[in-house]
Amino acid sequence: MAEQVAGLLLAAGAGRRFGGPKALATLNGEPLVQRALRIMKEAGCTPIRVVIGAAADEVRALLPNPEMAVVAEDWATGMGASLRTGLAELNHLKEPVATLVHLVDLPWVGPEILTRVATNATANTVARAAYEGTPGHPVLLGRTWWPEIAKTAEGDRGARDWLATRKDLTLIECADLGNGRDVDHRADLPNEASPTNPA
Repeated sequence: MAEQVAGLLLAAGAGRRFGGPKALATLNGEPLVQRALRIMKEAGCTPIRVVIGAAADEVRALLPNPEMAVVAEDWATGMGASLRTGLAELNHLKEPVATLVHLVDLPWVGPEILTRVATNATANTVARAAYEGTPGHPVLLGRTWWPEIAKTAEGDRGARDWLATRKDLTLIECADLGNGRDVDHRADLPNEASPTNPA
């Protein structure tokens, strides 16, 4: 990444269908929140902020630096709250020209995908990964747009409505690097172990 691109990891959800916060679930013994953080670091995102909500203390305890955590007090209202909280936090930082917004329940999105989406990032960039033409994550949001996005981020839709209005949105095909499949149920995670689903 030529320009500094921040990482914004949304990890506040309660995972109602999943049966608990997905950030605490594990894949091959690695909590999903740690896996996502590792991938964002490998992709060169800096700084990284993790938006937490459900089981906030437990998720914060898994972070290498607790100061990375940003609590979305109204996290239960949906992803929009997490996005607003995260963008507000990043707005205090002068260096990043853009942020890569990533979700904690996408364990098969590797660093190569994040790097590809972040290529040529500018303050005006609007781009997102696509998998065989279907839009997915991560989403790259230039700094210019952060206040506008924060105003429209509501409920579980996050930036979806705002992105739908953008004729300058670039889809970056990434199916050759991995898949953007999310984790909805514990059965989606091989070797997943948790207090409610011991291995």
